[in-house]
Amino acid sequence: MSTGSGTKAVVAALGANAGIALAKFVAFVFTGSSAMLAESVHSVVDTSNQGLLLWGHRTSRRRANQAHPFGFGRERYFYAFLVAVLLFTLGSAFGLYEGVHKILDPHPIDSPLIAVAVLLIALALESYSFRTALRESRPLRGDRTWWTFIRDAKTPELPVVLLEDSGALVGLALALSGVGLSVLTGNPVWDGIGTVGIGALLGVIAVVLIVETKSLLIGEGAGPELLAAIVEELARGEVDRVIHIRTEYLSPDDLLVAAKIALVADLPLHKVALAIDEAEQRVRARVPLAKLIYLEPDLDRGVSFGAKAD
Repeated sequence: MSTGSGTKAVVAALGANAGIALAKFVAFVFTGSSAMLAESVHSVVDTSNQGLLLWGHRTSRRRANQAHPFGFGRERYFYAFLVAVLLFTLGSAFGLYEGVHKILDPHPIDSPLIAVAVLLIALALESYSFRTALRESRPLRGDRTWWTFIRDAKTPELPVVLLEDSGALVGLALALSGVGLSVLTGNPVWDGIGTVGIGALLGVIAVVLIVETKSLLIGEGAGPELLAAIVEELARGEVDRVIHIRTEYLSPDDLLVAAKIALVADLPLHKVALAIDEAEQRVRARVPLAKLIYLEPDLDRGVSFGAKAD
């Protein structure tokens, strides 16, 4: 993956969740805890999700062809969206079903110490994965809040891992609470309540991811600061002003820029071509993400910046 795309965070999460899933399933076999089973499925889903994120990045690096002239960069967004759907349909739905079933038909937890030990080990591994995701994200986050970073990030892997890991930590706390209260009170219904909480938590995280990755998948433009920088570089030299401009992320590393620009009047043809080339060079020097730039010279008809023009 490219710099800042969260390779270490995804790999760390993949390794941690694979080991955690196995340990949780073994603990479920010995304890019969529905919260443990829900957490086992949660970890299996998370492991599959990290695999999908890595696969999506691999396939997105294919070269453009005639059928896909702008390349395959959006496959990273597609697989991130698929991750969100799987988290909702498998993790959340299963947790809610299993929790309701346990509440309606409660049965005692066998060997609760095994469940607690496994959950504590899982907390340690998830904490390591979460710290790795935080460390990878900080250079990209800048001065933004974590929520703003998750909402605005164009690289899908880090927000997905951050939300999954934070959800996993809260889910483990819910599982510990369910198992602990079931043992302390002698009422196994608490185990079912904890399981329902895990399912609801995964549902909320999945919905957030679905909304955000859907926005990226259908196409997002450059933010206000980046757009202003592009316009500033375009409107120099022989370019009087930008009549209108459109931008769109083709991948986290590729920004498409299409603009109609008003040039100085009565420029000869060779200077028009030179002015366009220089404008493209200025934009690429300041905004390296702008790898595809299409500029159309036009007469200045007084159309205001950003308005739709023919």
